[in-house]
Amino acid sequence: MNVNSRIVGLHHIALGAKSVDRVASFYRQAFGLREVMRHHFDDGQIRSIWLDLNGTILMIEKTERTREIVQGVDAGPFLIAFGIDASRRVGVERLLEFSGHPIESRTDHTSYFRDPEGNRIAVSSYELPKR
Repeated sequence: MNVNSRIVGLHHIALGAKSVDRVASFYRQAFGLREVMRHHFDDGQIRSIWLDLNGTILMIEKTERTREIVQGVDAGPFLIAFGIDASRRVGVERLLEFSGHPIESRTDHTSYFRDPEGNRIAVSSYELPKR
């Protein structure tokens, strides 16, 4: 049995954040992600905000924990890379830098930044193999 034949795509990515509103706002503004749902704790405080990532959901979930800043490759998930058209890369870089998120490093196709809580993110125009 081929396990891959049962998978239809990536369902969601969950990202813990101390400030759910601030992090969700960053992803909405930087990448134009549309909010699809909010969840609240019983006391009314925000528990999570879900954003549409072109058919996959980016869930920003409340946590009180702080994560160590990852440099380079780490164990487990350590980067969220957004695909962009090469012609839009410079504009996205400028937007992120202008909003206080400078480029940490850059390759021919990919630029690396940090979100408001230090999670490593990237924009990449690297062409993936056709499916």
